[in-house]
Amino acid sequence: MKIQPHQRQDTVTAPLIDRFGRRVDYLRVSVTDKCDLRCSYCMPKGFRGFEEPENWLRFDEIERVVAAFARMGTRRIRLTGGEPLLRRDLPRLVEGIARHTQVTDISLSINATQLFKYADDLYLAGVNRINVSLDSLDKACMLKITGSDSYASIMAGLQAGKQAGFKPIKLNMVVMRGVNDHEILRMAKFCFEQGFILRLIEAMPIGHTGQNSAYMDIGPIRQQLVDQFDLVPVASELGGGPARYWMSRDGASTLGFITPMSQHFCASCNRVRLAVDGTLYMCLGQDEKFELRPLLRAGISDNELEAAIRTAIELKPERHEFNTQSTKIIRFMSQTGG
Repeated sequence: MKIQPHQRQDTVTAPLIDRFGRRVDYLRVSVTDKCDLRCSYCMPKGFRGFEEPENWLRFDEIERVVAAFARMGTRRIRLTGGEPLLRRDLPRLVEGIARHTQVTDISLSINATQLFKYADDLYLAGVNRINVSLDSLDKACMLKITGSDSYASIMAGLQAGKQAGFKPIKLNMVVMRGVNDHEILRMAKFCFEQGFILRLIEAMPIGHTGQNSAYMDIGPIRQQLVDQFDLVPVASELGGGPARYWMSRDGASTLGFITPMSQHFCASCNRVRLAVDGTLYMCLGQDEKFELRPLLRAGISDNELEAAIRTAIELKPERHEFNTQSTKIIRFMSQTGG
């Protein structure tokens, strides 16, 4: 049975509402910008411009920010990277988040290469569910995309995640024309057999690596898969993110589609991202940001921290501009926080 961490009853204040009327109740927290893979759309091969560790937010600083967001109505926290499992003692941070806030959902975005080492500890600490980046099941294709033959460790990690009890386990596949689009059907069948949820994602032009990715509209693919597997739309949300889901009629198999390019979801965007250096990014496709680390290290009070976050949320733009200014964002995905 999963241990339920003690929940402190924090004082609840007014919810976070941006200037376009959207409620922000989802915070993605990057715990490192480092990764053991070099996915072609995320981080360039040979990249060494990582943030210095002294500029990383400490665990106590992350907990303070998460607690402030929670007091203002945020209930979903996702830990990301880079590869978050490269951050030492991550289960300790999870325990702190679960113990000191009103957060009801703690999730993790990983590549699963290290999951076989930490699955049980993370689950017991309070992680509810995981998303795994997996763009191919073919070793040669995986090597081309990630720069590493990590098939065995990822498969071991997925099985460890199942045994630990994470549910659901979602596999995120960034679809790239001429690279891995021939594997979509194979990936769907694999996920259905293993009890995973497959989510197909359109490549976004973030940074020079993302701008060079082979973008592919997944709308036609969706219709093909819906017809082939006799899928029906899912009315309820499955995690609070931007995916639109379809399910088999017996409820056993689920597919998700994330379409930031062909069918954006900006009108319902409910999230912001906290980078490892304490920068709050309001949008993946815009430059608006707010620096929290200097304030935290200057001894800001909890009330002042909440006020700073509310000021930051006012910067959140109405929508991204991937389609009209595809070369605008030059930072890499790993620097933003996934």
